[in-house]
Amino acid sequence: MANEWPGAQSPAMRVLVADDSGRVRKALASGLHAHGLAVETASDGVEALAMLNGLPFDLVVLDLVMPRMSGTEVLQALKSRDEKPRILVLSARDQVQDRVEALNLGADDYLVKPFAFEELLARLLALARRNYAVASPELRCGRLVIDTARRLARVDTEVLALTPKEYALLELLMQRRGHVMSRAVLFDSLYESDSTASDTVIEVLISTLRAKLGRAGVADLIETRRGFGYAVA
Repeated sequence: MANEWPGAQSPAMRVLVADDSGRVRKALASGLHAHGLAVETASDGVEALAMLNGLPFDLVVLDLVMPRMSGTEVLQALKSRDEKPRILVLSARDQVQDRVEALNLGADDYLVKPFAFEELLARLLALARRNYAVASPELRCGRLVIDTARRLARVDTEVLALTPKEYALLELLMQRRGHVMSRAVLFDSLYESDSTASDTVIEVLISTLRAKLGRAGVADLIETRRGFGYAVA
């Protein structure tokens, strides 16, 4: 992947959770979705690899012990690729040799079960910043500051009361500041592939987001490029 924040070719924060535990998959999908991330899940290594071959992901949470194909085998299959997502191994295996093997096979981080969701989220966001060569967790545009580590936006000292999707949309536009992003690309970046919503929901999000920005004194932040999409100049 190019060393820039995600754009039209690669949705910003699409995460694959691969774990044979339905409880873990459901909990992580719910938690990550609540923070505005688009989440897909796989119950074994074969399904995970098929999804990685068919969809662009930025981050993967990967269990090592799974049926049909282990997480280790998934790492081996991905190791030779020039472009691949950042991978956080999430495993009950807590031996040093397990960590070393996973990291040598291309994993970017390793977290042992049981785990705190807040730590997993922080590690994923850190991997995302590393993936796109962003050293600081803050994105700035005039009076607006987005803290990508804490997942909040503020104008001067006022924290904006944004929904997870509004926040995710604003962060995405700020990440690609100066680039026009179409409604379809924004939708693919923010919603799961099996979502029943249509991409017209982006217009609703833009409208509510503009209203909240306007009340904070930055009404003209998001531009509409007729026939093309939206951008933060």
